[in-house]
Amino acid sequence: MDSRQLFRHSLSSEVISFKAAATAAGASAWSQLPASVKLNLGNSPDSPFSTPLDCDAFPAPSTTTQDRHSISPPEPTDSKALRQIETMLMAPDNEAAAAATTTTSSRRHDADADADADDNLRSRKRQRAGPEVKRLLLSCAEALAEDRAAKFKGLAQETREVVSITGEPLQRLGAYMLEGLVARQEASGATIYRALRCEGRDLLSHMQILYDICPYFKFGYMAANGAIAEAVRHDDRVHIVDFQIAQGTQWVTLLQALAARPGGPPRVRITGLVDDDGGPVAERLAAVSRRFRIPVEFRPVGAAAQDVTPAMLDVREGEALAVSFTLQLHHTPDESVEVGNPRDGLLRMVKGLGPRVVTLVEQESNTNTTPFLTRFAEALDYYAAMFESIEVALPRGSGERIGVEQQCLARDIVNVVACEGRERVERHELLGKWRSRLGMAGFRPYPLSRYVNEVIRGLLGAYSGNYRLREEDGAVLLGWKQRDLISASAWH
Repeated sequence: MDSRQLFRHSLSSEVISFKAAATAAGASAWSQLPASVKLNLGNSPDSPFSTPLDCDAFPAPSTTTQDRHSISPPEPTDSKALRQIETMLMAPDNEAAAAATTTTSSRRHDADADADADDNLRSRKRQRAGPEVKRLLLSCAEALAEDRAAKFKGLAQETREVVSITGEPLQRLGAYMLEGLVARQEASGATIYRALRCEGRDLLSHMQILYDICPYFKFGYMAANGAIAEAVRHDDRVHIVDFQIAQGTQWVTLLQALAARPGGPPRVRITGLVDDDGGPVAERLAAVSRRFRIPVEFRPVGAAAQDVTPAMLDVREGEALAVSFTLQLHHTPDESVEVGNPRDGLLRMVKGLGPRVVTLVEQESNTNTTPFLTRFAEALDYYAAMFESIEVALPRGSGERIGVEQQCLARDIVNVVACEGRERVERHELLGKWRSRLGMAGFRPYPLSRYVNEVIRGLLGAYSGNYRLREEDGAVLLGWKQRDLISASAWH
């Protein structure tokens, strides 16, 4: 089986095998959530982050693609609930919903009147959406940068009148960008960033939804796995080091493909950085090993990427070493944060291990060392494209959509906008800068296969015609309309 056949086999089961593992895990995780998980950040009375977060208010993620991709309008009961959370982040809990159904006729009349008023408010907001939201947000950021507190307060109040977490994409994004600005003024960004950290099981559910509705993760996984499959196609012993293994789902299809090699599967060791004991990852990889009859050994490493040493990774002679950095390396501080420059130091350490291939998947955004105003405008442009791409997949009234936008995107937005120094850990760089760093560490480009790129291009067609794939010097970039969002490259 040559590299093309190997990767074709992997891609043919990409959706099925991932969903069989991750969707089941997501549904199971949802059922294990506490009865009521509440979050009260106490930032601002009007903040979407100041509302108690009740996970029970949202339905469990759908377990079928048909349900997940439904773009039908919300049911009337959902619409009524959404009227009550125009300035909230989450829907009311089940007891409140039940109580609402037993109100007297007079109270229903009052509620209908309030609903009509809310409809009028939303209508006015829609009329001022788009360019008006962007103009106000940039004016707020400028006032804050100039330390003009009174002007910022007035502009922030005006901006609150045109943003909404249930509105158009730019209105939804604007609600989170505004709260990032408020948090920056109040020096509470780091506190909010930590408080918004979602429990692993809850986050898995939201990430699974994002995986289903947008191609970002699939793109990164396919590109990285394609490069690794090509690099180790003749090896009998393979060692994968994953600096952000998460749930280990990236490796399911690659292992399945390696197991189907005509000469028999290689022995595979996977070393992954974990936040816990790595138990769920070990169970998943063990199940894959049994099902596809491929020897897999998993070893968790509980350390931050910048603290990893060669001894922790147990690299052995005679193994083909593949190293994966998937949406992780931007979290490692660079020379602008620490004199020792851990980011470049990590790359030099990895180069010293003699890897067969290193894969890098990162957000294509310049928010690392740029001044605040430039960084804010860049973040606004980048996340506007992200929010717009979600718009075509989930209806505006969807609780799943609000959950995805808050848990998968809003936390990063707050960190980029509100934090500085060591507290700002979301430090994205453009592909050109990553090229420079990897080149200085001694790496050379390992061009991604044109066949792999064409398969990915075909995948995008199943989502929206607004997604595009661009090749650049052996790397590939996934974009929405004219905005690049994710880059994938390989090195050796």
